[in-house]
Amino acid sequence: MPVISGLEDVIAAESSICKVDGEKGRLIYRGYDIDDLAEHSTYEEVVYLLWFGQLPVRNELDRLYKELGASRKLPQPVINAMKNFPKEAVPMEVLRTVASMLSMYDADANEKSEEANVRKATRLTAQIPTIVAYWDCIRNDRKLVEPKPEHNTAASFLHLLHSGKEPDEVAVKSLDVALILHAEHELNASTFAARVAAGTETDMHSAVTAAIGTLKGPLHGGANQEVIKMLIEIGELDKVESYIKKMFQDHKKLMGFGHRVYKVQDPRAAHLRKMSKALGEGAGETKWYEMSNKIEQLAKQEKGLNCNVDFYSASVYYMLGIERDLFTPIFAISRISGWCAHIMEQYKNNRLIRPESEYIGKMDLKYVPIDKR
Repeated sequence: MPVISGLEDVIAAESSICKVDGEKGRLIYRGYDIDDLAEHSTYEEVVYLLWFGQLPVRNELDRLYKELGASRKLPQPVINAMKNFPKEAVPMEVLRTVASMLSMYDADANEKSEEANVRKATRLTAQIPTIVAYWDCIRNDRKLVEPKPEHNTAASFLHLLHSGKEPDEVAVKSLDVALILHAEHELNASTFAARVAAGTETDMHSAVTAAIGTLKGPLHGGANQEVIKMLIEIGELDKVESYIKKMFQDHKKLMGFGHRVYKVQDPRAAHLRKMSKALGEGAGETKWYEMSNKIEQLAKQEKGLNCNVDFYSASVYYMLGIERDLFTPIFAISRISGWCAHIMEQYKNNRLIRPESEYIGKMDLKYVPIDKR
């Protein structure tokens, strides 16, 4: 049997949740093109779509809004524990730990019915933005405020992150679209990890914790952090060309470009490019967009590279006043919807995921007593 490194092009599951068409540059959620959803939908509608297979009617969406709004608070013992974490703890470490802790305070933690799993998915989707926002407040000695049930996910996160300051409509809309774009992406590494965990029939919190731990890896979730680091290091538009060309000469990897699946432009990048420009113009500071656009042009001209979802999301989050090391946790704030959809799909038609490996070690060795080795 041939060994497929990284399982590239290996079909490991049947799913009706998402289709990534790498040849045509299309991303489909439950039959709906991401361009259509990003233009017209909301993140909460997309959550419903991913979980239940269809867009909600008004009363269904209202019910989901209400349930998410009522579920955003964290148990006080969890908040107390977070206040005792080391201030230098990486946000993804905190998110991974607290997501796991939440199972101990969830009445449905070990209940495996479909209804209980939807309730757990709702709570996790509501609570993860609160964890991320609260941790940034705790480590920076800002006050914690209670979530407002009337907020949507994007507004709630920004409101909690900025200790009660009401976010403006442009910021909320921008983050809402970003959450739609990141919500789901087929069998990416973290989603596959979640399905492997769920395949053992472990609980949803454990499967989500596995996904968060996988997302923490820089080859999966951390590229946009490296993009903004690069932009800050370059500093000015007139320094972009020399910096990027030197990177190419030194054979350094340009973060935010290329994709394992997409052979053409990542369809999500176009929306984030437009968003980056709009936010810059609204703030009267277009430098980050202009620098990003120049890098994109150079990468295409010099190397034939297309940018991916991480590239423009970096400048978008930065202009929303979000700390660089929160970029990957924001990915989790969005992707929790897709993780939960896949976990619930795995539970419905479960088979333990147990591939084989090609053994390349020694054979037929004989045990030697320790005093004769």
